[in-house]
Amino acid sequence: MKLNLGILLFVLCANCFMLGCTPKAADDEVIEAEITQPVPFGLQEILERKKLIAITENSSTSYFIYKGQPLGFEYELLELFAKHLGVELEIVLAEDLDKVIDLLNSGKGDIIAANYTITARRQGLIAFTNPIMLTRQVLVQRLPEKHQRMNYDEIRKNLVRDPIELTGKEVYVRKNSAFYSRLKHLSEEIGAHIQIVEADGSLETEELIEMVANGEIDYTIADENVARLNKSFYPNIDISVPVSFNQKIAWGLRNNAPNLLDTLNSWLDSIQKANDFHSIYLKYFKARSDHALRVQSEFSSLKGGGISEYDALVKVAAKSIDWDWRMLSAVIYQESKFDPNAKSWTGASGLMQMIPETAAKYGVDSTSIFDPAANITAGTKYLGWLSNFWLDKVEDPEQRQKFVLASYNVGLGHIIDARALAEKLNYDSKVWDENVENCLLLKSKPKYYNDPVVKMGYCRGEEPYRYVKNVITRFEHLKRLIP
Repeated sequence: MKLNLGILLFVLCANCFMLGCTPKAADDEVIEAEITQPVPFGLQEILERKKLIAITENSSTSYFIYKGQPLGFEYELLELFAKHLGVELEIVLAEDLDKVIDLLNSGKGDIIAANYTITARRQGLIAFTNPIMLTRQVLVQRLPEKHQRMNYDEIRKNLVRDPIELTGKEVYVRKNSAFYSRLKHLSEEIGAHIQIVEADGSLETEELIEMVANGEIDYTIADENVARLNKSFYPNIDISVPVSFNQKIAWGLRNNAPNLLDTLNSWLDSIQKANDFHSIYLKYFKARSDHALRVQSEFSSLKGGGISEYDALVKVAAKSIDWDWRMLSAVIYQESKFDPNAKSWTGASGLMQMIPETAAKYGVDSTSIFDPAANITAGTKYLGWLSNFWLDKVEDPEQRQKFVLASYNVGLGHIIDARALAEKLNYDSKVWDENVENCLLLKSKPKYYNDPVVKMGYCRGEEPYRYVKNVITRFEHLKRLIP
């Protein structure tokens, strides 16, 4: 049975506790002192660039890494939209959430997708899509110690139960957030002073919630959708006190890109009626226990900062060939998704999907090929050998690494063929991007795999072509979020 979008939205029921007067529009919301004028860059330019750049945050709702895989409600929607446009998705992580509008207008990104609330002040600076969801702001506070032994009335006595009780109390929020302006209006509405403490712009809402849970601060404000998720991680917080009416969560765009806005709104209208949207929504906002396990894992960028249980082995192996350990992790994920027992139809086995003949050259036989340490060691030595092979043939380190990755995936001979075709067809044989990679794709056509310069014959070039892009993209995700 399909879920109606209205059921999915965070809607206040008629009986909810409401504030005594209607909140004013956030016209005095504090925004960056100097807002950059929007660069002229819209849908057509994005299509020509073949890349959509999204500005987001490292949070359990927007974007994070779990066991090497990028996840997040907004990230998965962005992936679907990029696919709809036929372009690649690039993520820009906002280091200071107070400056995302400046990042957008300066052209560092095309979309703000960071659980971003529509406010009157922001609408004067950027354009917003139709709402992705509705939510309200709630107070996040810590339950009293040993609350499990208390009855309901005892717990209530130790908590703020009405916004008016925030009088004189310190509440930590970022200055340019919608929470800051809401607290200012709330102070006016209750006719008393709330001590609004300006949190650093680099602190995400979830970090402030964690600080409440850990006893570092007493109060913060969060959107209810985010607060509910974090309640799964921190059962000692209370999120039951609303401080606003419903507000709209949407994506922000430059206000001079109407074609992008129209296209995105049309797509949102369609996707919100589809099963894909409902599945993604349920994954993050309804299946909270499963989501909490991912977020709280030692292999999450939000908590543990690891990638897999083989990190120690990978770091040692990567160091032996002077590679970034996160790049080697990206290769292993692409090969086996960290399954040491993985086996392909070609006979490749283990974490790095070693072919028995290649593994044997590095001392790994059929009895040890599934051993993580042996497999990683052999696979890394082979990567090292390939790196040395291409060292004097491709000067640029980044381009050379792509030659190495393609060779690891499809075999050295096919990449040598692709280079030979590149030389014959007047491509740059020392550049992988849009040069040798294009010639590798040609090796699936008789005209080219029968060419005299081609020695290895037919190759389904699409596979190594995608392999290189996927490994590099995953490496960029890992670099962004894993230390």
